[in-house]
Amino acid sequence: MGDHFNEGYQQDGETPVHLVRLDGFSMDATTVTVDDFRRFVEQTAYVTEAERYGSSAVFHLELRARQINPVGAKPVPGTRWWVDVPGASWHAPMGPKSRADDDHPVVHVSWNDAQAYCAWAGRRLPHEAEWEYAARGGLQGRRYAWGDELVPNDVHRCNIFQGRFPVENTVEDGYLSTAPVRAFPANGYGLFQMAGNVWEWCQDWFLPRYYRRSPEENPPGPPFGEGRVMRGGSFLCHDSYCNRYRVAARSRNSPDSSSSNCGFRTVG
Repeated sequence: MGDHFNEGYQQDGETPVHLVRLDGFSMDATTVTVDDFRRFVEQTAYVTEAERYGSSAVFHLELRARQINPVGAKPVPGTRWWVDVPGASWHAPMGPKSRADDDHPVVHVSWNDAQAYCAWAGRRLPHEAEWEYAARGGLQGRRYAWGDELVPNDVHRCNIFQGRFPVENTVEDGYLSTAPVRAFPANGYGLFQMAGNVWEWCQDWFLPRYYRRSPEENPPGPPFGEGRVMRGGSFLCHDSYCNRYRVAARSRNSPDSSSSNCGFRTVG
């Protein structure tokens, strides 16, 4: 587990590379889809944190491409490519005038929302070590879920950002925003899009120095941390800004945060 190429961000704590042993587990082949989440909401009347808060973060090019200009939308201070959009939610990802596609990953869901879904489904979020083991698909020490080359034989294997981030996406992989959950080939374990498309919440708290002292057997993550772990990168990842679609890459966010590029999958 960890960054075998020493090319991760120092603040993320992707090293040292270390041995991990895990009990067996099953993982969803895809991230939870809009259709999956709709069934949960229909049966439970659950209201997500983005809906309760009244808005969520949307990438500005998503709005421009669909010529959507939401009333009351405003740039997020410090990261002006993010727009705080009133009414953006899991079923209306770019605000009230939009509609989510059933076969796309559900987004605008917080870590807390994901926990509520897991409780309903009788599943749980993966621990970070489980996620990385699954993402590697049986490959040891490789950079990506399919090998070491980002675009082998000029064929795109994941949905990430091409062009000049954050102003121009050339859409060479076919998608400006989220893609259907099975749009790219599965890895060696039959899991789809373990890189790109949407960030995936994990169970663990995030601490950058955790690898230095994590247990070898079933590491549970630290007892506290700087937000909850997210893995896999998203359609916004670009090597000039967020080279985190590598299989060892880590990130985090607060458990009540939501955005148009973060979802989850479950394990059992």
